[in-house]
Amino acid sequence: MKALILTCNTGQGHNSVSAAVINELEKRGVPAETADSLAFVSEWASKTVCEWHTRLYRYFPKASGQGYSFIEQHPELFDARSPIHRILNLGVDRLYSYISEGGFDVVICPHVISGLMLTEMMRQYPEARLRTAFIATDYTCSPMAEESCLDLYFIPDKSLIPEFEAIGVPKEKIRVIDGIPVRGVFYNTVPKGEAKRALGLSENSPHVLMMFGSMGCGNIPELTALISDSLPDGAALTVVCGTNTAVKDKLGRELPGRKNLRIEGFVKDVPALMDSADLFITKPGGLSTAEAAVKRLPMLLDNAVSGCEQYNLEFFCKIGAAVTAAGEREIAELCINLLNSPETLLRMHEALWPRQNAASQLCDELLNDCGEISAPEPIANDIKYWRERTGLSQSSVSKILGIPEATLQSWESGESSPPPYFKRLLTAEFKRIERRIKRAEEQNNKH
Repeated sequence: MKALILTCNTGQGHNSVSAAVINELEKRGVPAETADSLAFVSEWASKTVCEWHTRLYRYFPKASGQGYSFIEQHPELFDARSPIHRILNLGVDRLYSYISEGGFDVVICPHVISGLMLTEMMRQYPEARLRTAFIATDYTCSPMAEESCLDLYFIPDKSLIPEFEAIGVPKEKIRVIDGIPVRGVFYNTVPKGEAKRALGLSENSPHVLMMFGSMGCGNIPELTALISDSLPDGAALTVVCGTNTAVKDKLGRELPGRKNLRIEGFVKDVPALMDSADLFITKPGGLSTAEAAVKRLPMLLDNAVSGCEQYNLEFFCKIGAAVTAAGEREIAELCINLLNSPETLLRMHEALWPRQNAASQLCDELLNDCGEISAPEPIANDIKYWRERTGLSQSSVSKILGIPEATLQSWESGESSPPPYFKRLLTAEFKRIERRIKRAEEQNNKH
């Protein structure tokens, strides 16, 4: 058995989920790798989507949330006839080749985009007997998930079951795990006092950790200044700016030499920081809240992006593990009020139950009763494969497409090969012919 985690190049959250799952698979002796689904469309597509996603989150977070809301109201944007779906289809053949040549028989999608691409690949190549799965990385069912059709759907809480059933996912395909998968190191806890001492902090004084995702979005400078100005004596604030070096530099210039303030860039040991913290200020991203939930760390959530993150906010506020406020001043004021109320922080901590390893649960479910799965066979000759799929003879293709029969014979025998761009066009034309034949058969059956 060999697994592929088919992710999407839109932030580090999905990559972190992938890393957590890979680690658990490899513990079970299952080799696993990750691949970016958009790269199968083109490297340019992957790079462009990643850059624009980062810009929107970092500089225009509300616009990003509004975009998600628009998609919720217009799910047809991702149906099988949509331009976006057709763009994703451009990567299907390359994805099939990658899976077949790599010998993968299990494919896991921690992003709805990769789930849509894998669904289309399985539709076009029905002979592929893969085990397929989707991981929900937020406390909601994405409106785009309706167009996916995979074997299993892993969700972080049982309250989401009705949402997934509402889009047509059979209940027997739904698996509830204990939250969103995070790296195993988050399940190892260091006593708070010890964690504070390791950072050079007083173990008896409050420590606030503020981190707005790996991209450092939101109004970090103003919020940092407001909280730092109001912290009780001895309390400390650690601000993690992630990859947003501009914000880190700005904080260093505008708030130099503050003894109660620690400014960090991209940090690797987030679990240690969380162990040392009494309160976590963050945006309600799926991964950030999942990591805090495992650490049983009370959260003060700034809904900087909204969109799908709104559902994460609502979930954790509803169970009593988080609070929220609108605006930097209100958040800063609420932060100080919480620090002055240890009883409230304790109640929020206790609202977060001790969690099992979600990635481990996922792997156990995924590998249980896999049935007859196998990596798809590599296709030796795409042109011959798709011509035979359509049921057309070489002479028929020659007449329909105007290609000399001798040329077609030469391509299929491997004596020569068309230019790569023409090969892709020819494959696409065979697919269109196949769809027309199927539609005609369906019409005949109706009559």
